[in-house]
Formats: sequence, C-alpha cells, structure tokens
Amino acid sequence: MLPGGRAMAAFRLALIQLQVSSIKSENLARACGLVREAARQGAKVVSLPECFNSPYGTKYFPEYAEKIPGESTQKLSEVAKECSVYLIGGSIPEEDAGKLYNTCAVFGPDGTLLVKYRKLHLFDIDIPGKITFHESKTLTPGDSFSTFDTPYCRVGLGICYDLRFAELAQIYAQRGCQLLVYPAAFNMTTGPAHWELLQQGRAVDNQLYVATASPARDEQASYVAWGHSTVVSPWGEVVAKAGAEETVVYSDIDLKKLAEIRQQIPIFSQKRSDLYAVEAKKP
Repeated sequence: MLPGGRAMAAFRLALIQLQVSSIKSENLARACGLVREAARQGAKVVSLPECFNSPYGTKYFPEYAEKIPGESTQKLSEVAKECSVYLIGGSIPEEDAGKLYNTCAVFGPDGTLLVKYRKLHLFDIDIPGKITFHESKTLTPGDSFSTFDTPYCRVGLGICYDLRFAELAQIYAQRGCQLLVYPAAFNMTTGPAHWELLQQGRAVDNQLYVATASPARDEQASYVAWGHSTVVSPWGEVVAKAGAEETVVYSDIDLKKLAEIRQQIPIFSQKRSDLYAVEAKKP
C-alpha cells in the first residue's frame, strides 16, 4: 500500500503457460527463466501453472512430492527476490506428515513465503467415454482460505477445480480481494465447455479480476491440459488469453475500472443479507 493506505491503481500481471516435462530440474529451470522474462516485461505479479514441476496425474504425485520449504519452493523464493516480484508458485505436490496435497506457495519480492494454499476441492469426476480422474486416490484436501496483500490489491487463491465453487470466490470477495488467481489444468473435455464460462461467472458475480494459469498442452501426456491461460475483467471481458502452446500472457489490471464497475452496479450493498448469506466456517 502507498502512504495513507492508498493502493496503486494499475499493475501488470503475467501468467506463465509452461510446457511441463517429466524432468523436474528442467521444469524448474524453464519456469524461473520465464519468471525473469515476465519481470523484464514489467510484470509485478507473476503466476505459474498448476503442477508446474511435475506431470499431472495421481501416479506422479507421490514420486514428485516435496516438503515446503524444499527444492522447488527454494528456487521460487530465489527468483522472486531476484526479480522483485510477487510470485504465485502455481502448484506442486506437497508432502507433509505422510499426506500429499496439491499446494500453491506464494513469495514476496524479498523472497519471503507469504502464504501457502492447499487445494480445497479435489478433482474427482467421471464423464463416461471422456474422462475419469480421482485426485482423492492420492491427495488430501486443504482446509483453509489463502489471501495475500500487495501494494496494488488483495489477491485470493484457488487451484483448478476450486474454480467451480462459487462460494469460495464469494468469500474472497467478502474479504476484500480484487483479483483471484487459479493455477489450473482443465482438460480437453471440460476446457472447451466450461473454462471461460466459469471464469466469467466468478468475475461478474464478484466484480473482480479472475486469472487462470494453465500448463501448455502436451498431446503425448497421460493428462492433456487445455491451456488457454486467461484473464477476465470484472465486466466479464476476456482481456487476455493464450493458445495451447508455451507462452507468457500479460494483462494490465485496472483497479480504477474495477471501482467504477462496483459503483455503477452496486451489488455488494444490495445483497439481501436478511434472506441469505455465504459464510466461512473457518478463518
């Protein structure tokens, strides 16, 4: 925040759509290289994709899992400090006390670990003839919300399947978030059907920016990601979007525009709290 508690009105966000391989050291090196590239292009907040250091799949989670702090998060801390950016570390398989989590670690411009978010809603679906996947075979869900403050705005975190749960976004909006970032790896069935729709829904319902950072598409992988990392404005506009290949997506987040939309359509003061409520059961 600026002196007097005023936030800066705009900043550049970068989403890194990383081509993930089976070699962890290569993934880390490529990710850090693209963070440096994003910083050179003026990004102040940078996000990596879900499962950026390993292939996505229940058979890979135990093999690639790490403690936090650990190898991957140490590299993220170092590059965040080197580039003086807020770095949302996508997600990695985290091991803690014999359990595995799908976890996002966020680092400040001084390299400090600001917050750790564990995916709340595990991806357990069965669409006959299309896709069956059960994260719960190996992963444990998290049990807490995660936000962090920047000089620009407060940011709320979710991971992939969390995007489908409107209540999470509503709680983050109640807590003052103006940007929600979801490292995510939708697939070739749910991606074309729901990827943009869900982001636009969360953005318009809560009058905030929504960003998703996906891995690049690898047609040879056991799980093929949709790609199309995206930024959606509080008006529901898709203001930036990648294709399927490895790239960095940039968007200038305009908090003045956000404030104008909230003033013009003041839904927060018009909610009927006498009739309904979405409330957090935990801090």
